[in-house]
Amino acid sequence: MQASTHAIPHPHVHEEHHEEAGFWSKYVFSTDHKVIGIQYGFTALCFLFFGFCLMLVMRWQIAHPGQPVPLVGPLLETLLGNMAAKGIVSNDLYNSFGAMHGTIMVFLAIVPLAFGAFGNYLVPLQIGAPDMAFPRVNMASYQFYVLGGVIMFFSFFIPGGAAQAGWTSYPPLAVAIPTDGQTFWLAGMVLLITSSLLGAVNFIATVIQLRAPGMTWMRLPFFVWAQFVTGFLLLLAFPPLEAAGVLQLMDKVAHTSFFLPTGLAVGGNLANVSGGGNPLLWQHLFWFLAHPEVYVLILPAMGIVSEIIANNTRKPLWGYKSLVYAVLTLGFLSFIVWAHHMYLTGMGTKIATFFQTTTMIISIPSVIILSCLFISLWGGSIRFNTPMLFVMAFLPMFGIGGLTGLPLGFSYSDIHLHDTYYVIAHFHYIVAPGTIFALFAGIYFWFPKATGRMMSEFWGQVHFWASLIFMNLIFQPMFAQGMAGMLRRMADGGANYSTAKVPDAIGGLSPHMMGLHTYILWAAVGLAFAQIPFIFNFFWSIHHGKPAGSDNPWNSTTLEWQTPTPPPHGNFATVPHVYRGPYEYSVPGHATDFTPQNQPD
Repeated sequence: MQASTHAIPHPHVHEEHHEEAGFWSKYVFSTDHKVIGIQYGFTALCFLFFGFCLMLVMRWQIAHPGQPVPLVGPLLETLLGNMAAKGIVSNDLYNSFGAMHGTIMVFLAIVPLAFGAFGNYLVPLQIGAPDMAFPRVNMASYQFYVLGGVIMFFSFFIPGGAAQAGWTSYPPLAVAIPTDGQTFWLAGMVLLITSSLLGAVNFIATVIQLRAPGMTWMRLPFFVWAQFVTGFLLLLAFPPLEAAGVLQLMDKVAHTSFFLPTGLAVGGNLANVSGGGNPLLWQHLFWFLAHPEVYVLILPAMGIVSEIIANNTRKPLWGYKSLVYAVLTLGFLSFIVWAHHMYLTGMGTKIATFFQTTTMIISIPSVIILSCLFISLWGGSIRFNTPMLFVMAFLPMFGIGGLTGLPLGFSYSDIHLHDTYYVIAHFHYIVAPGTIFALFAGIYFWFPKATGRMMSEFWGQVHFWASLIFMNLIFQPMFAQGMAGMLRRMADGGANYSTAKVPDAIGGLSPHMMGLHTYILWAAVGLAFAQIPFIFNFFWSIHHGKPAGSDNPWNSTTLEWQTPTPPPHGNFATVPHVYRGPYEYSVPGHATDFTPQNQPD
């Protein structure tokens, strides 16, 4: 790849005389990438909390079907009416919570936090740019995201409640449900996809055009590479789902039948639709986005992990070029594995073999990245601070998630594991103790750059150890439940899914397997309590945390730490010049164990 410097000269970083911006223009309608990053981060954390609360209510219903939810049951009845009569979660409400938990966690919490918040705040700083390439488009991206989130949130309070067809919204079920929740879901998704497309175009243009002088491609921090590839994934994978969302919206409100087949029966009666559509077309369009979406979740997390490992081992990342080529390969291959989610749709053995093969191949760059990060620890003078603890946990947790995904990549084993709790455990090991741990690490690591204060190490470590224990207590038993045949998306946890009459068994499953639901519930409650130290630490430290002491409290080499704290409008007092790679730690003969990228030879 041809190494080049920035293509467009930077505009003036500071104006000598400018009118002080008011509150609304400074914090609400800001075009400053740092403010937009903080907006994304705070909003995404709120949705993360809301999605987690939905999960807690669902776990109560699974463990104790038909019993009122403690504490919040009366509130649910007040807000949601008959769907939560007497504080009991009805099957329809459980379906709504399940569909919206997945939607909120993926599209409103983790992706906006990983890509929107960390990407917006850090990418321009790390490449030496004064802002994003299109600041107003950046502002519009956040506004579309908020509008989509508001529509999703208020869909809970319309007659019939929110969407009930799962976060995948498979037709014809999604179209046949006679409420408006699915319509709100589709409208919200179109807005969220538009937001992601605007952000993706902006990120790609920014990295290509606004790199500082000397910031060649192979001097980019790996975090920037991860965000750059993520931008391409969003740009190329989201349009098919946006088109599919519009088509399903037409099926719902204009009575077309893009996804509705001829002879469709609803409630035992022939549906009054023209037919001719194909439900599998939706699955292809959805999973063409939703599998690259997994890497939209994990690539920014890997970028965060790489920065923290290099900084806290005080040595360069091992195999930097291997990491770069692996992430580029991962981005390409993520587009040709989508149908491994669809083995049960009746595809032929030849096409199934193709997707099995590509699924195994895509594990290779993932293993390369994980191996480079593990080897980077070898021989390092490791600082076990809170960000590093979360990173150290990320590595094996992501490894467990990846290894348990291999049986799902083969059609002959996926037939037995498909739509069981095994899938839930596999996916959540990737996303919860995987991606979310990396995001927590990033918050602790870059908090002093945004605020000038450190978060408490003591409460950070309490948060880490409690979260690590309870995360595993929640998801580890689900592997056993899935292999025992427990199906997902059942409001009673599968107690009545089978009519089999087996002695000493409930619904075809042993009492032991059913009893695990209770343990998982209390582990989830424990995980909720484990977040209290983080919430307290986060807000208390903004004003009362220990002062960072310098603009570069971690003694880091990348450009974001060479700015004032917090970075001013325009980021840099003068345009930085880059003289070296991003991870010049412990270089022999240097006076310090770190050499910033903008320090002249």
